[in-house]
Amino acid sequence: MTDSPLLLSLEKVRWVHGERLVLDGVDLNLHRGEILTVIGPNGAGKTCLIRIALGLMPASGGTRWLAPGLRIGYLPQKLRLNPYLPLTVADFLALPEAGGKHWWQRSQPPYSRQDILKALAEVGAEHLLMQQAQSLSGGEQQRVLLARALLRRPDLLVLDEPVQGVDLAGQAELYALIRELRDRYGCGVLMVSHDLHVVMAATDQVLCLNGHVCCTGHPEAVSRHPEYHRLFGLRASNDLAIYTHHHDHHHTLHGDAARCGEDCHHD
Repeated sequence: MTDSPLLLSLEKVRWVHGERLVLDGVDLNLHRGEILTVIGPNGAGKTCLIRIALGLMPASGGTRWLAPGLRIGYLPQKLRLNPYLPLTVADFLALPEAGGKHWWQRSQPPYSRQDILKALAEVGAEHLLMQQAQSLSGGEQQRVLLARALLRRPDLLVLDEPVQGVDLAGQAELYALIRELRDRYGCGVLMVSHDLHVVMAATDQVLCLNGHVCCTGHPEAVSRHPEYHRLFGLRASNDLAIYTHHHDHHHTLHGDAARCGEDCHHD
């Protein structure tokens, strides 16, 4: 039980699509400073749960509560841009958010160049400012999307498959960055991930979902739960339970190994 303020609460959430019951009685509580990762097989309802938590679609039943004045930063699975529309990273980050004023109604852009540079620096991507957004690698795209989420100065980061399209060498680096941002901002993090090998190192709590909550708790406890074994198998359970990421190097945006200096701190 944590003494940190509650940011998000879902209680007995249901969602029905046609005649299919996708989510059935899901409870979720997320506190400030906590990383909660939702795992589960394909079709388990993970993205539906995220969309309900964000208020992007209504639940068929149950309740959703957000802390008053909560600022949310959202990282979707993938950056989808028109390949025929020239757009630099600076242009992309300066775009207004959905639901806000149209660009012609604004006297100035929603974020200043200084704001954008600071957000890119937070994720180690300031050198991408004038790159074409359509030309970014998978790791670069995810860092730019994370920078856009940080522009809101969020109390809660919601990350849907944050290492989507990132090679194995860069995945642990991105998860380490997410933990650093959590510590720096003191925000809560709600994350969906398929990467069972790094869940132990990347999260405080795990919620195992398969339409309903199969099990929830600390990663070590979840990895020993019979429902987790049934969904993912014993081998995956053992991998989740024992994996940690200790090394004396980090990875660049392109996945190349670079030796750490004295000011680098990587798990």
